Amino acid sequence: MTDTAARDKDASRALPTTALLLIALAFLAPFLFYFATAKSIVEVWNSSETFAHGYIIVPISLWLVWRRRANFAALPPAPWWPAVGLLLLVGAGWMLARMGEVQVVAQYAFVAMFPVIALAMFGRRLAWSLAFPLLFLLFAVPFGEIFIGPLIEFTADFTVWAVQATGIPVLRNGTRFELPTGSWSVVTACSGVRYLISSVTIGCLYAYLTYRSTTRRVVFIIMSILMPILANGLRAYMIVMIGHYSDMALATGVDHLIYGWIFFGLVMFLMFWVGSYWRQDTDAEAQALSAAAHAPATRPGALRNMALAVVAACALWPVFVKYNDAATLNPNPAKLGAIAVAGTWTAAPAFNTWLPFYLPADDTYSGAFAQAGLAPVALKVRYYRNQTRDKAVISSSNRMAGEKDAFHEAGGALRSEQFGARTLVLHESRMQGPTGNFLVWHWLWIDGQPVTNAYLGKLRQAKVKLMFGSDDGAAVLVSAPYGEQPEPARQALHAFLEANLPAIETSLASARSH
Repeated sequence: MTDTAARDKDASRALPTTALLLIALAFLAPFLFYFATAKSIVEVWNSSETFAHGYIIVPISLWLVWRRRANFAALPPAPWWPAVGLLLLVGAGWMLARMGEVQVVAQYAFVAMFPVIALAMFGRRLAWSLAFPLLFLLFAVPFGEIFIGPLIEFTADFTVWAVQATGIPVLRNGTRFELPTGSWSVVTACSGVRYLISSVTIGCLYAYLTYRSTTRRVVFIIMSILMPILANGLRAYMIVMIGHYSDMALATGVDHLIYGWIFFGLVMFLMFWVGSYWRQDTDAEAQALSAAAHAPATRPGALRNMALAVVAACALWPVFVKYNDAATLNPNPAKLGAIAVAGTWTAAPAFNTWLPFYLPADDTYSGAFAQAGLAPVALKVRYYRNQTRDKAVISSSNRMAGEKDAFHEAGGALRSEQFGARTLVLHESRMQGPTGNFLVWHWLWIDGQPVTNAYLGKLRQAKVKLMFGSDDGAAVLVSAPYGEQPEPARQALHAFLEANLPAIETSLASARSH
């Protein structure tokens, strides 16, 4: 009998049918109680090519565990009770994310339950020997959109610098730039986030399978992060140069993305080829067997009690959230009342057709006003009630303009404005469109208070829900046009809010109370 066959036979003896059923029950519990979160992960896999790799993460994790199946004979499961407290803590994180409608955090909490359940059911020694296969599951979470903005900026900076270094004049405006032969724009598809996510996922797997040294693994993972970022900048530069020298006949349509994936494939091949020079042969199963050859057998009663505790810990927070949702649901439709604009400001025609690219709101307000001697001002409010991930005032989907809109954001920054004795911190966005430039001052209104930081807003939203309060929230946006310099628009916006900010907040408070 071969060594592998002998280990498989020992492993099967170490885990009788009853133990296997109890372990399966514990690992199925999160799917039973957090099904909506699991479904949301798969929905993102289906809807976004960026995260389609999620489908292969679970099979890879199972395969990695299978490679170490002999560990179950050398280190039979030994339930570790402190892990139940950790499972409750992870569940509490899911609850707060659910109340704040932070989908990605809820998804991470859901996936993190599986390594924690392994720790509870298997014990520290066996779970540690399976640490990477279990933690690799975290790559199934569709995370990375937060990096799109910085990656777009880096790609634009790198491309413009490289083109100028080539000797070609470039006129840049935000993430858009013009060459003598044509115009270019760095959008989401050009950010390289797909390449980065794929590279890091494959890089971590490669480092685990190829090296034993922690230092070599860390160095290769860092390389898998830096390489796609730099390579994407070079890719964008090459595409611009191909378009420039072909009079925009090449690299401007579908071939633009094809060139990208071919180039990315070559970069990955180069990275693995270089990494192979420091390869260290590994025998993970033999290492695990040598760690402890005389581990005590699993006690069926202890495994049963732990499985029941895991199921109870998984059930606690979804039951509480369901009760909280029922208690805080506001059946009344949200209705913004009329905003009593100061008499010095009169209704005026809209100066453009811009609308913020936000998730559908429960109610909206839109108006344009003018005062003698100042630029016209437009006020737009988006009001949300009984928020979900498809209807939320704070969402990565909410932007000043969509990618295909006629309007686009050329830049922005935080501002602090003084209105009497009160200071209001807000975002200023510089917008461009068919009718010219305009400024937008915008902020969020959460739990009756203005907020500019989305993370703080989510925490405040979770807090008010946890205290069984209303989750009503709103986005307030005021805009004004300008020509060469934005200062006249700032003066108009400041004057408008100086006179009308109390009326705006009164309208919001009135809507929240009904």
